[in-house]
Amino acid sequence: SVARGCRIMLMMYGLPNCDTCKKAQTWLKRAEQAFTFIDYRANPIAPELLSHWVEQLGGFDALLNKASTTWRNLLPNKKTPGSKPEYLMLLKEYPALLKRPVLVFPNGKLVLGFKDAHYKKLFST
Repeated sequence: SVARGCRIMLMMYGLPNCDTCKKAQTWLKRAEQAFTFIDYRANPIAPELLSHWVEQLGGFDALLNKASTTWRNLLPNKKTPGSKPEYLMLLKEYPALLKRPVLVFPNGKLVLGFKDAHYKKLFST
């Protein structure tokens, strides 16, 4: 049960040394938006949750950070997963391939990455 006056918390999935994640956390703290940060290298995201995100975003390409060093350093054969299980294995093996941060609202809405203007729109009341 949620105490009166308490807001349901946002979940932020990311990596602790990611500059973009740090910027997003700083922004949320300044805006007094409560959130829980989940390091998805230390606490891997369940395949079921990843699958749900992929459905919501319209495919794995929306979730993969192809601008990352991790992606550039992958062997060519790893860059062409042919099925959902192969994508899920790739993300399990290389969690840094996920775009970050992943902000999950209590209603299930997902927001990938961080842009100041976008967050201002999201949290304007």
